[in-house]
Amino acid sequence: MNISDFDYDLPESCIAQTPVEPRDSSRLMILNRQNGHIEHRIFRDIADYLNAGDVLVINTTRVIPARLKAVKTATGGSVELLLLRQLDDLRWQSLVGGRKVAVGTRLDFPKISIYAEVVESLEGSERIVAFSQPVNDLLEELGETPLPPYIRTRLENGDRYQTVYNRQEGSAAAPTAGLHFTPDLLMALREKGIRIANCVLHIGLDTFQPVKVDRIEDHHMHSEYAYLSPEDARTINDAKLAGKRIIAVGTTSARTLETAGLLSAGLEPSEAMSTPNICPWRPVTAFERDTNLFIYPGYRWRVVDAIITNFHLPKSTLLMMMMSFASKEIIHNAYETAKSEGYRFFSFGDAMFINS
Repeated sequence: MNISDFDYDLPESCIAQTPVEPRDSSRLMILNRQNGHIEHRIFRDIADYLNAGDVLVINTTRVIPARLKAVKTATGGSVELLLLRQLDDLRWQSLVGGRKVAVGTRLDFPKISIYAEVVESLEGSERIVAFSQPVNDLLEELGETPLPPYIRTRLENGDRYQTVYNRQEGSAAAPTAGLHFTPDLLMALREKGIRIANCVLHIGLDTFQPVKVDRIEDHHMHSEYAYLSPEDARTINDAKLAGKRIIAVGTTSARTLETAGLLSAGLEPSEAMSTPNICPWRPVTAFERDTNLFIYPGYRWRVVDAIITNFHLPKSTLLMMMMSFASKEIIHNAYETAKSEGYRFFSFGDAMFINS
């Protein structure tokens, strides 16, 4: 498949620069993935489309203040680090912005008396950086929350780029489909009999990397840490066996759930597209490991029955995933409808509920 199949035109005015208040007052498009039927609602109306016994699966990752300003010790030149993933107590996989930041470059931080050194050069601007001491407890002082490059308006309240249910620190970006939920809405869903299961996927490099190949099959998906507990796996399996739906909140929850489904079948995530005809569902397995699952049209969904998601960037792996869950034609029409109806796109934008 060609990357041009996943492109679309989007006026800059459609890109949300600030979140709406309250969180659950964003717009919600209801999309039937079988016939393309569309309804227009407000996000808090999501309860009308969920049934008692359904399981809502949320990603409880927390965005860290991962954007750090530094200077080269030797020259004083400015460098920006975006911490993507912690490798051990001192080393972090990072994106590095600055000129000639080669292996051996030492970096100082104006706010605090620690330093870092570039110890390995990876693909593109990706580097492994070793700090002189652990920085986990210093990030609030050292760094700031990284916002996507298409958001140019300063965010006054950093908590608005966190979900209300965030717990485990480790992401370089927010699981933005979850930004629409409020504590009151979650309580209302529980009172209706909807079960909530947790998972973790720490969002890393691919959120910031566009697909650069013409054939999407040639795209290399970076690995990200993911976790599904035995208790939450049991909740999902019990619901499936009872004929209830598993609803992923966002693409990260979807990737975690589908990874669990593949592992239960004895398959690696990297094998997903080469074995499309395996049993569509079997009890998912709990796991804690990296996943590089890349979902695009032709993938056979095994666990997820419905998805709550935002509107995604052109040519992104996230849009490709949505075009595998519904068809390319149905998603394309939904996006064109969203533009004409004034929906807000991307991280701080409106939401879709894609169901059958």
